[in-house]
Amino acid sequence: MELFDVYPLYDVTPVSAKGIEVIDDKGQKYLDFYGGHAVISIGHTHPHYVTRLKEQLDNMAFYSNSVQNPLQQKLADKLGQLSGCSDYKLFMCNSGAEANENALKLASFHTGKSKVIAFKNGFHGRTSAAVAATDNPNINAPINQQQEVTFLPLNDADAFAKAIEHGDYCAVILETIQGVGGLDEPTTPFLQFVAEKCKQNGVVLIADEVQCGFGRSGKFFAFQHHNIQPDIISIAKGMGNGFPVGGVLIHESFQASYGLLGTTFGGNHLACAAVLAVLEVMEQEHLTQNAAELGTYFLEKAKEIPAVKNVKGRGLMLGLEFDFEVASLRKNMIYNQKVFTGGAKDKHILRFLPALNITKNQIDLFFDALKAELT
Repeated sequence: MELFDVYPLYDVTPVSAKGIEVIDDKGQKYLDFYGGHAVISIGHTHPHYVTRLKEQLDNMAFYSNSVQNPLQQKLADKLGQLSGCSDYKLFMCNSGAEANENALKLASFHTGKSKVIAFKNGFHGRTSAAVAATDNPNINAPINQQQEVTFLPLNDADAFAKAIEHGDYCAVILETIQGVGGLDEPTTPFLQFVAEKCKQNGVVLIADEVQCGFGRSGKFFAFQHHNIQPDIISIAKGMGNGFPVGGVLIHESFQASYGLLGTTFGGNHLACAAVLAVLEVMEQEHLTQNAAELGTYFLEKAKEIPAVKNVKGRGLMLGLEFDFEVASLRKNMIYNQKVFTGGAKDKHILRFLPALNITKNQIDLFFDALKAELT
């Protein structure tokens, strides 16, 4: 049987990894400044993470949500404590797309409506409603296009006001920092305006924190830079450090009922152990603070490179903007400099999404490699 060929692959075969170092099948070492799309939040094979998963695997890997699983409540308590979102309730699932799918579904249940406002260059996943709210017609199949979604320019308050007051919307969904789209952000006045208008019109505000959450922006959630309170927060990627897990934080004003949401694998014992390990390391190593401090250091280093026209993002969710398309640069960084980076929908952006416990010396190595490739 052959694999279904949907991924353009670099000719690199990793077989082991530790921290930000990745070793391929030929023994070649690479430095990972991309973390598999911001998934590796505490470093590859972090000792505490590995121990946590091994201990849980020795006891029990899985049972369904038809029985008690105290690890889920332990996780919810720790997440509420570290995030400052203890007035939300947690529903666990398996991925960012599933998190957004459940968020949109819950908004529709809550309001009795179905239309959605999303934003240009936004990315929310590849499943039914999530992909319909994603601004990429190439991955939006006809079956998904049955969803009614209005795409608006980010930071256009007039367009937003006209849409929300003349529509019949259940939800507004937005990434607090756009990932795939290229690190654009809503301004604080715009985001506060959106939150106010959602409240006035009975529309559910969903903050997609799948990529920008879990400390990556320099606060636990990126929306916390803007002094707003979303109704629903979707999470995934960095929360499991590579273990497939996602979740939805639902404000306590929403009423739960049996069967409203459900999942077979979501919140299983092994997934909970993975997320608890991440939260514990984040707390012990002060990783949210580290992301904020090293984001500032990154900006200082970027100023030394004339080819960099702009730096976008916050914390350790960053993009370097050039006046040329970066596909070749990214390729050369892998093959010549042995450095992993990321691309974006905006082809002029090189994305930098390392583990949150990266050091200044390692950032220096990244810029040394970048300078070498640009000269």
